[in-house]
Amino acid sequence: MTPENKKILDRINAYAEEVLADIDPQKTRISYQLDALRPVMQEIADEKGMSIEDVFILYMDLASEASVEAQNQLDAVLDGDEDTDFSKIANRLN
Repeated sequence: MTPENKKILDRINAYAEEVLADIDPQKTRISYQLDALRPVMQEIADEKGMSIEDVFILYMDLASEASVEAQNQLDAVLDGDEDTDFSKIANRLN
């Protein structure tokens, strides 16, 4: 992930934490969540000269990439740990 893409992902995620803080993502329609993110995505689209659809696709790709990376890091910690004490593993992830 490029530094610029990381900034975009972090910016959208920070905005999402603000506007979607009080919802349960499992019980809230995706369309509602996307509508809530529209302002920041439109702002990024305008700044980058992209369509909002392209920003959405980029966001989904970046979020997937970040999720895979986080899972790989977790797997590496769990696989490399002979001591299965959960609290020690959790402290190393921070």
